[in-house]
Amino acid sequence: MKYTDRELEDTLNKLIASTRSPRGRFSAASSYPQLEKKLNFRNHRLYLTRTFAAAAAVVLLCLSVWTAYLYMQPATIQTVSTLAETRTVRLPDGTSVTLNHYSSLSYPERFKSDDREVELSGEAYFEVSKDSKHPFIVQTETIDVQVLGTHFNVDAYPDNPDVKTTLLTGSVAVSNKNNSVRMVLKPNEVAIYNKVEQKLTRKVLENAGDEISWRHGEFIFDDLPLQEIARELSNSFGTTIHIADSTLQNYRITARFRNGEDLDAILSVLHNAGYFNYSRNTQQITITKN
Repeated sequence: MKYTDRELEDTLNKLIASTRSPRGRFSAASSYPQLEKKLNFRNHRLYLTRTFAAAAAVVLLCLSVWTAYLYMQPATIQTVSTLAETRTVRLPDGTSVTLNHYSSLSYPERFKSDDREVELSGEAYFEVSKDSKHPFIVQTETIDVQVLGTHFNVDAYPDNPDVKTTLLTGSVAVSNKNNSVRMVLKPNEVAIYNKVEQKLTRKVLENAGDEISWRHGEFIFDDLPLQEIARELSNSFGTTIHIADSTLQNYRITARFRNGEDLDAILSVLHNAGYFNYSRNTQQITITKN
């Protein structure tokens, strides 16, 4: 910014008056170079301030772009699998998931979308952290289970003809992949989806807690067909169990086995109770009539 001689003279007069200096020792012509130095210093400082502000804006813009870039990148998928054991994992949102034997769960390293989506193969018990703005969705091969915050169990072993969703508390919606069939469950209800018929049926349970007895290593068979018992034991112990006589498949059994009993002990008890005979080779266990 430039000043006229008149403006400089007025400024000098004010400076002289404030310092009580003899007026004759100062003039606009002699004082202009000194004042110009001060003005140039002021302009230089203003230039530096603007330069630093511009640099800070550039840095902030770069950080914003980098943050947006990271957010747009697909999240890393984590997969947890079990063999002959159960395992509990904690998801990024605080949800607790307990996997049954020979099961796997895939989930993102962090949930970035509006939905919290995971993929399940096998069986798992979920205790979902409540978040009304971000529904929790369990995807299986044939059905999806959507919740906001609740406790439920999903049995979705690939070789089973049915996928079962059991609700303990809260509310869940069960639907097939194209959403053509949908069912909302209440506590102590189970939704059974038949893969062949592609139908959902509802069943009311006296005690839904029996459906998650596997978490404690127990087996509770309450008037179950032998074919269902064979599938459950097969999934839990990783062994193929074949029922040779089809008339035995719907034979219903009620029994309870505590934690720690192995497959041979369970089969031996059922055999001694007169339910069936069985034989074992290196590849499978075969069940036959007595």
